[in-house]
Formats: sequence, structure tokens, C-alpha cells
Amino acid sequence: MSEWESFRIKDFGKVVTGKTPPTVDKEFYNKGYKFVTPTDLDFNSYYIRHTQREVSEKARNRYPNYFLPPDSVSYTCIGATIGKSCLNREYVLTNQQINSIIPNKSSNARFIYYYLNAITPSIVAVAGGAATPIVNKSSFESIKINVPPLPTQQKIAKTLSNYDDLIENNLKRIKLLEESARLTYEEWFLRFRIDGKKLEIDSDTGLPFGWECKLMKDFGEVVTGKTPSTDNESYYGGDIPFVKTPSMHGNTYTLETADYLTNLGANSQQNKFLSKNSLMVSCIGTAGVYSLVAGNCQTNQQINSIRFYKDEYTFYIYGFAGHLTNVLDAIGSNGATMTNVNKTKFENIKAPMPSIDLLERFHNTFNSNFESILNIMKQNQLLKEARDILLPRLMTGMIDTDDMDIAI
Repeated sequence: MSEWESFRIKDFGKVVTGKTPPTVDKEFYNKGYKFVTPTDLDFNSYYIRHTQREVSEKARNRYPNYFLPPDSVSYTCIGATIGKSCLNREYVLTNQQINSIIPNKSSNARFIYYYLNAITPSIVAVAGGAATPIVNKSSFESIKINVPPLPTQQKIAKTLSNYDDLIENNLKRIKLLEESARLTYEEWFLRFRIDGKKLEIDSDTGLPFGWECKLMKDFGEVVTGKTPSTDNESYYGGDIPFVKTPSMHGNTYTLETADYLTNLGANSQQNKFLSKNSLMVSCIGTAGVYSLVAGNCQTNQQINSIRFYKDEYTFYIYGFAGHLTNVLDAIGSNGATMTNVNKTKFENIKAPMPSIDLLERFHNTFNSNFESILNIMKQNQLLKEARDILLPRLMTGMIDTDDMDIAI
């Protein structure tokens, strides 16, 4: 096995702590470059695909030394988010909760990404036991590590990235399947064009003839989630997903969650169960995040969900949910700093009710798309599990890569 040497993280390359431009100057936050924060990352990320905010050319001119070039590695170093990381494919700026590495010529960016993921427990230990643990730049770059020569780094990175490349390709397939449904939804139900022909509009309702204005509660039973007592340890640690808003971000279906309930915990509030293809919508704090239910689960109280009365409503209201953020912010603000949309307000959100024939046609057209999306997401889950089993074995030298025939 190739000899591994003792290094410090700073030996990988230049370490940069992020910077947040003054939020009072809106010109810093025009379109241009991704502004990466821990919220934009998850523990299964590879490349960063999208961010909630972007910063402008003005920001890059003001803070050139904080911008990261392509193939840099970003790693969150504060609180419960320690370990969220990504590779950057383009110039980006991060906030100050993230330390990043711009690799030197003797280091491989993908290897660094995987290595940091593998040693997260050691990095957390450096942060100490504070209420909000923080790994500052000095502590981060001084962490001692054992690192193989560059050719071995490249082999390890290639082996692991084969899994992530498959995951990325699957994510592209998911995006295309969902995009097809979204574009058709907008054409039929927002522009009122079916098969290229504009539907005739009733001047009294502003909707096509035969359509009605209904309330959200007319499409299904609205369920506000609830958290079982956290004092009862027997309620937690089972296999029933307990969904919170962060698990829903960017997911057509929510398969993985941070917390799981036991049968005892879930049965303590049986009326909170959600079945497959129910729709979950976050309504407190970050309102408007939405996701479909993959299988029996429950949610916390920040989420209102719909158990649909008819299958034909499912993907139509899923499309409608994509345009709900501004509505939720408007009805849930009440002058407060945090949006809060309770069950009654959510139930009474108005939505057009197209003809049942059109809803059935939309459902029958795209049901297979969403089934494919769910199956692909399950494939990705298995790929992640296989990658995560292999990761520590490669990073500790348990698997000798010297004799592995890997093109790099």
C-alpha cells in the first residue's frame, strides 16, 4: 500500500472563510454568482446545484479574495450543520459559516471532498461542547490528517465519484421528468391552453367555462403535523419517517429524514399519519417548501399536509404548490418577522378546480413520471448507502488501491 503522510488540512491548499456582503445594499444580491450557505447544502450533496440567493458582479469586485474558483471544496463549520459540504463547479461566494479549500497542484478536489466527509467526527470534536460549536479557520486548517500520494488520492476519488456521478445523472433524469409535468401544468392550468388551443374564459370568474374556484380543503383533508413528546425516548429511533422542513428541500418525494419514530411514538398520534402521495407544505418560517410523501410518515407542526380525496388531485395540486410561496407569506405574516400559516388559513387558500376530465387526463399523463421519479430516488438512496460503506474503508487504507485498475 502506498505510504500515507501526516499533513494538516491547510496542506491541501488555501483555506478561505466566507463573507456575507451587507444585506442592506440590495445591489450586492443581484443575479450573477451562487451565494452558498449551509441551508443550500445537505449531507448527501456532491456539486452545489442551486442556492436560495445569488450575489452580483459588484460583490465579486468588492470581495475578490473571498470568491472560490471551480473545483474548490466548501465545508460547513458551525453548529448542527457541521459536515455539510460540496464541490463547486463555478465561481461562488459562501457565507462565514463555511470554510473552503482551494486545492493546490498536489491535491485532488474530489478526494478532499470525500476525505472531509470521512473525518467529520474529528472535526466536530475540534469544535468542542459549546451550545453552538464552531470550527474557526485557524482550527480547521490546523487539523492533522493522514493523506496518500496524489495518484492514490485520484484512485480513491474516482472510485467514490463513480457512485456520485450515477447519482448526478439520476438527478438530471428526475429534473427532466418533473420539468415535463411542470411545463404542462403551466400550459394547461395557468395559460389555459390545451393541445395548443386557448380555452374560452368566463368573464365572471376569470376561469375557463366549467371550472370553479375551490378551497384547499375541498381537495383533501388538511393535517397539521405534531411532534410526539421528546421526553419519551421510546417514541424515537424506529423506522417511521418524521419529516421536518429541511428534509423536504429540493425533493420531489421525501425519503430520508433526520428523525424517525417508533410504532409506539407514531401510534400516540395516529391521526397524523400520511400515506403515499399526500402533499406536505411548510407553513412556518421558510414557507412554501413542498414535497410528496413516499410512504407512511408523520411531520412536525411546521408542516400542513393534504391527504387527497381523489388520486386525480395529487399532481395537479403538487403543481399548484409550486406557486404558493408568495401566497403563504402574504396570509401568514400578520406584521410578524416569521411567516406562520395555521391550518385554517391553509385550508382556505383558493385554488381553481378544473373539469374532472382534464384532471384525470393530467393525472394519467404524468402518474408514470412521478412513479419513475420515486423509483430513481430509491436507486439514489441505495447508491448513497453503498458509497458511504466504501468511504471509510478507502479513507483509512483498509482497501489497498495500489493494485486497482482504475483509469484516472
